[in-house]
Amino acid sequence: MANSLAPASPYVDLDRATWRKLSESTPLPLTDADVERLAGLGDPIDLAEVDAIYRPLSRLLNLYVGASRQLNEATSTFLREESGGTPYVIGVAGSVAVGKSTTARVLREMLARWPDTPHVDLITTDGFLYPNAELERRGIMNRKGFPESYDRRALTRFLAKVKAGRSTVQAPVYSHLTYDIVPGEYQTVNRPDVLIVEGLNVLQPARPLPGGHSNLAVSDFFDFSIYVDAKTEDVKSWYIERFLSLRDSAFAKPESYFRRFADLDDAEAVATAERIWTEINEPNLHENVLPTRSRATLVMSKAADHSVQHVRLRKI
Repeated sequence: MANSLAPASPYVDLDRATWRKLSESTPLPLTDADVERLAGLGDPIDLAEVDAIYRPLSRLLNLYVGASRQLNEATSTFLREESGGTPYVIGVAGSVAVGKSTTARVLREMLARWPDTPHVDLITTDGFLYPNAELERRGIMNRKGFPESYDRRALTRFLAKVKAGRSTVQAPVYSHLTYDIVPGEYQTVNRPDVLIVEGLNVLQPARPLPGGHSNLAVSDFFDFSIYVDAKTEDVKSWYIERFLSLRDSAFAKPESYFRRFADLDDAEAVATAERIWTEINEPNLHENVLPTRSRATLVMSKAADHSVQHVRLRKI
């Protein structure tokens, strides 16, 4: 019997086994090779995880996309306008190193296998970071990844054009190797069926303005949003593991912004990663990212082994 005194929650909480059963009749279109290609550095994922977590999620999103199209058609009928359709936009948020990039890539691949959403694009908000020269000018280079380090006006303009059904909308490109915006390089989004937007702060609320007004928030353009969650101590551990892996790979490239870290021994590398985490990533997580978790449509909670053990779906 349910406890009538239990606090009301806008979410229904599902454990892994219950969530997995929700799409037992849905085909799994990916292979082991597909999943290996989509996995991110320091974020292990296998076909069993895709089967248990992403197959139900892709089915749910397929239903939501269909319902959204019907609603758009109803609105167009009421307004006596032709229904040109509008992309369904999904936001993916979460901490550095929590695995949100892998989540976004797997979702893109899964949704593109549905016959009614063959065109799925993915952008990351890294492309809307201010260039390093501008961050230096503003004195916030050490706050890269915090909300103020993004050109939020450019990002909201981009999403407004996408939602309006505009063709050939361009997003700047960011290089994790050079740790900066790539001059003159853009990613083109051309009226996709679904657009996935992945980034640390995509669920931030709108900023208040003088006179009681406010700007549009990035999340105002989302039809659905996902927050990838884990305990802070686990994410810190994953961040350090990823830093060590990068030290032996990308950091060693001559053009890498972090080339100076490539020659660190294990103890020095761990100490450096811990310092960066403590001074930058953890404060950003607790001050800006984690407080937006309750704004998500769906929260995926990971265990220490990276597997999703609980899913919370907003029901109201």
